[in-house]
Amino acid sequence: MSGEVTRVKKKPDAAAFQKPPECPREFCVALHTGREELERLYRVEDELRNALAREEALLGQKDELIRHQDLMRREADHRLMNGLQMVSSLLSLQSREAQDVRTAEQLRIAANRVATIGSVHKRLHALDHVGTVELKQYLEKLCEDLAGVLPGGEQRQLSVEGVALEVPTAIGIPLGYIVSELVMNCAKYADSRIMVRLEKKPNDYELSVCDDGPGYPEGFDPKKSKGLGMKIVFSLVHQIGGQALYGTNYSGRGTCFTVRFALDHHIAPDGI
Repeated sequence: MSGEVTRVKKKPDAAAFQKPPECPREFCVALHTGREELERLYRVEDELRNALAREEALLGQKDELIRHQDLMRREADHRLMNGLQMVSSLLSLQSREAQDVRTAEQLRIAANRVATIGSVHKRLHALDHVGTVELKQYLEKLCEDLAGVLPGGEQRQLSVEGVALEVPTAIGIPLGYIVSELVMNCAKYADSRIMVRLEKKPNDYELSVCDDGPGYPEGFDPKKSKGLGMKIVFSLVHQIGGQALYGTNYSGRGTCFTVRFALDHHIAPDGI
């Protein structure tokens, strides 16, 4: 580059520490010690330089691995979405060709559900490269997608209420998965209403998913559940440094699963 002068710092020459012709013993010992110390420092400098070069190479490999994994994940998501779209299209085609009205209706419903599953998957991954998200709006959109795959059709009521809250996506994405798992679980047992509520508490926030179903069986402990869904939920609660609370809903009936979380908590590594 024009106008720039590169200055190379020259190492002191160990040979400069030579014994003069007339050398008092103390002075010669000091020269010898200084020369040895300088050579030791040179060796340490070379070792540090080599170690730094190795660390830079490892960091480069790590960055390349992360980029490769992200590319593979995107490719897997793309293939999954294409697969879901193809299944939905095939089911729609079969519904139009079915001779029996009831069979045609069931195939149409199945096609819509597969398409909705694709929408839910896309919604859950929409925040992968976003810094923050308005949580209540995000959950409203997510629940709109979920409503299309829940049993019960138009009889099913799925509502989202509570405060507006901007959260880091490192918290928003796990909470989205938690709500998805809990809503699907509630739909297995509750016949009508499922409520998602986001509340501000004095020192933190609470996100609850409640239903008006029969409630937890006597002695049931969600933490000891062998179901994969509950294991995922508790793993994600741990990931965001949250606390899981469970019992009856606000009216004293049904079930209510609450995640208590703070926005300033250190996010643990992925637990799933």
